[in-house]
Amino acid sequence: FPFRLFPLREHGMNWRAKPLTCQEIQAFKRSKEVMQRFTRAYQLMLRFYGISLINEKTGELKRAENWAERFQNLNRFSHNNLRITRILKCLGEMGYEHYQVHLVKFFLTETLVKEMLPNVKRSALDYFLFTIRSKEKRRELVHYAWQHFRPQGSFVWGPHDKLLRYR
Repeated sequence: FPFRLFPLREHGMNWRAKPLTCQEIQAFKRSKEVMQRFTRAYQLMLRFYGISLINEKTGELKRAENWAERFQNLNRFSHNNLRITRILKCLGEMGYEHYQVHLVKFFLTETLVKEMLPNVKRSALDYFLFTIRSKEKRRELVHYAWQHFRPQGSFVWGPHDKLLRYR
């Protein structure tokens, strides 16, 4: 039967792949082997995108050695953005919210601060940001995005009056 590397509780592009149930998610989380495989799959995809997981506990990331070549691929092929959104959602389902936060911040930094992934910027702001489950962490990331977005007056992902007061 068809399965997904990063399964979700919603239908994806593969109509034959069945959405995950809450019971399946709980069973996955209870299995040390499944969770180790999940982490390895995450690291594999990160490498494909030119990113390295430097701390498995915290989820901290950095550019991989092959980042320049892989970033060209990310900029050229927008279907990668759908996969990244799926990975982010799955990280949340599987209890890896801290991984989500670091991955979204990585993409916000590369798109808004370093300006290395211009064709990923819209997905990072429209989709990646809003996969974050924690309201507090999501607010922090929206604020971070707003601080680095140019022109700041065109930022539409949060109310400017609240962003100005955010601490």
